[in-house]
Amino acid sequence: MKFDPAVCYRAVLARDARHDGRFFTCVKTTGIYCRPICPARPPKLKNCVFVPTAAAAQEAGYRPCLRCRPESSPDLDAWRGTSATVSRALKLIESGALDENDVDDLADRLQIGQRHLRRLFRQHIGAAPVTVAQTRRVLLAKQLIHQTDLSMIDIAMASGFGSVRRFNETFGQLYGRPPSELRRRATSDRSSWPQVQLLLPYRPPYDWEAMICFLQVRAITGVEVVTSDRYSRVIELGDAVGTIHVTHAPEQSALRVAVRFPQLSALSTIITRIRRMFDLSAEPGAIAEVLSADPILAALLKARPGLRVPGGWDGFEIAVRAVLGQQITVKGATGLAGRIAAAIGTTTGVGADESGLTHAFPRPERFKLSALNGLGIVPARGAALVDIAGATAGDPHLFDPRKDLEDAIAHLRELPGVGEWTAQYIAMRAMGESDAFLAGDVAVQRALAVRGNRMTTAKLLARADRWSPWRAYAVVHLWMSNSRPVKASSEKSRSMETCDALTA
Repeated sequence: MKFDPAVCYRAVLARDARHDGRFFTCVKTTGIYCRPICPARPPKLKNCVFVPTAAAAQEAGYRPCLRCRPESSPDLDAWRGTSATVSRALKLIESGALDENDVDDLADRLQIGQRHLRRLFRQHIGAAPVTVAQTRRVLLAKQLIHQTDLSMIDIAMASGFGSVRRFNETFGQLYGRPPSELRRRATSDRSSWPQVQLLLPYRPPYDWEAMICFLQVRAITGVEVVTSDRYSRVIELGDAVGTIHVTHAPEQSALRVAVRFPQLSALSTIITRIRRMFDLSAEPGAIAEVLSADPILAALLKARPGLRVPGGWDGFEIAVRAVLGQQITVKGATGLAGRIAAAIGTTTGVGADESGLTHAFPRPERFKLSALNGLGIVPARGAALVDIAGATAGDPHLFDPRKDLEDAIAHLRELPGVGEWTAQYIAMRAMGESDAFLAGDVAVQRALAVRGNRMTTAKLLARADRWSPWRAYAVVHLWMSNSRPVKASSEKSRSMETCDALTA
């Protein structure tokens, strides 16, 4: 990917925040790379090289700036629409696909050749897949150094380094100093079960109100507690159980996250899931550029420019929610999910300070027909859930990104009880498919109806072709357009209107 140096340099001189995350400036004379908003004195244009990603800068031999801290830059999806394969590969890398396996394994999971995968990464990222994975570890480690009081040993494990020795060597090579010298704060006493607090940046605007309301009306009792200003839930990875709390920090264009989990080595996975769940990598400008060509969507984008696609904590959980929600209301499906969690979910035992959080969502192996009997679930649907649970237990990568959206939908439709709508819903919320589209969704059809006459599925799909690769965002905007108008202008009234719309 190439940039116009003159355009990039003007953004650097202006310290234009609109370009933060879209490119990085490599300075030949100092050997560092910076964000466009770096407060340092701008270098001369002849000494600048502009690259699309931090990984490209580090592969070229540049080290991160200690003033603008590239690890705090928003991770944007803007360019990813140009390569769906690279987008899916990045999601797998973010989930730890290269922590224990190699590029050949990553390519196999995407059903392409490893040479072709490397070529795509060079073209769109400017760096090899392995460099992307290493940059991800380094920048997470640097964020933990600045934002937490964790020990260096804990940070090494939490950021995915195999050993403290490797952690120290990498920082020594990159920064010319041990990682401990980057910390400018005193450490404090830590309990045996630490709470890690971090800021996860995004590209503004961000419609927190819509996001929190979507999650609130779908909150599973015991598993999640959602208020107007905080999302909390129980998480379970492997045999360990913990909690996360997410609040909005609009003044810092970030979400503030508090994680309590007994295994710090899982922190990278937890952060990746939170980022995907709250859609923090979206680039509103790129999405609006495509969707605003449609007159109906243009008006909706103007009303809510920061709307995101709500994801899910776990692919299996989203699949269960989707199947439970077939032909019943959101409230009814959420109630059934709460009964399942109470009956077969893992109890937390995390303490009185986590009021309301009592169970983790059940693992697939706990889904048995005998366990679901008496919970009010239609027998055929219960059988489908048990079969999906068995498929998930047999294939840990069942809900990972696949070769393309068409392949993902076909694969999901092989599951019992999963039709086109359910497959698209799972792809959108669990697999992060930005182009997933629920053409058969009643609320979507209603929003585009002309004089009460809904469009046929074929006509709707033809119209939606122009919205690619951001059709999932169009779905959320169309869901929101079904809100009932209210006269009051208070924040509370607006929030209630938003929640009403997102019960679609």
